[in-house]
This record gives sequence, C-alpha cells and structure tokens, in this order.
Amino acid sequence: MNKQEVYEFLQAKGVTYEVTEHKAVYNMDELTEVELPYPEADAKNLFVRDDKKSSYYLITVRGGKRVDLQEIRKAYGTRRLSFASAEDLERLLGLFPGSVTPLGLLNNVEKNVKLFLNSDFGDDDLIGVHPNENTATVWLKAGDLVRLIREHGNEVEAVEL
Repeated sequence: MNKQEVYEFLQAKGVTYEVTEHKAVYNMDELTEVELPYPEADAKNLFVRDDKKSSYYLITVRGGKRVDLQEIRKAYGTRRLSFASAEDLERLLGLFPGSVTPLGLLNNVEKNVKLFLNSDFGDDDLIGVHPNENTATVWLKAGDLVRLIREHGNEVEAVEL
C-alpha cells in the first residue's frame, strides 16, 4: 500500500484519523525540524531480526524512548536481535529506510512479522505513524492500529520497555 491506499484503507475500515503532511524525514532527529500537532504521540519504529534471520519484529515506542535490544531479548524470549537489512524491510513490508511504520505490516503477505508495541500506548491513546511513506504522519488511536494489524493476521504484543 502506498500513502493514498493507506488513507483509503483507513476510511474503508471506519477508522478516524488525521494527517499531517511534511517534508521527508529519515530519522527521529530530522523529525524535530517538523512541526507536529501531537509531538508526544509520535512513534519511533525499529525493524529487527533474530540472529538466525528466522524471526522478524517491528518495535514501536514513543519517539523519545530508547530501546535496548538485549533487554527485549531477555524479557520476551527472543534470540539475539539486530537491525534487519533494507532488503528485508522491502521484501517483508514493502518499505524503505525512513518509512518504517506499523502500517507496513499490512503489506506483510506472509504475516510473519510480529509487532512489539510499547504499552505506553494505551488503546485510546493517539499514535502518530507514517502512512508507508515518510512524507506524512497519520494520527489514530493505538487500539485501532492494533485491531487493523491483528485483523490482517500479524501478531501484536504489548510490551513494557
């Protein structure tokens, strides 16, 4: 799905959302240059894999939060984790570096990427994620995002980070 297809999908699913268009951003530092209506709700997304390249995870946390992959490994019983390649990102989620988003899981045909969503995002909390392109941020309820991903068939786990 491209950006427009994400918007159409959200509308078809009856999801209430808001869009902020902005210049392309490739990391959280560049995002500080963009004026966002809900900066506290913006999400940071990390696409990682285990050391056997057999399990892939998307980790989503609030923008300012640091992520310790060792801590996740210990707490959630994964193998050793490291960042997945740009090729894996494109092959599994149809995304490119800088555009990583939970909405990319809707492109995951094999439904083999698990979302670790930080429990800081409650169901009724607003979350800001890219619409599969890094030139906009979509604001929606975290519970709606989780529902859409689960309906698609990907596993979602709320995690303490």
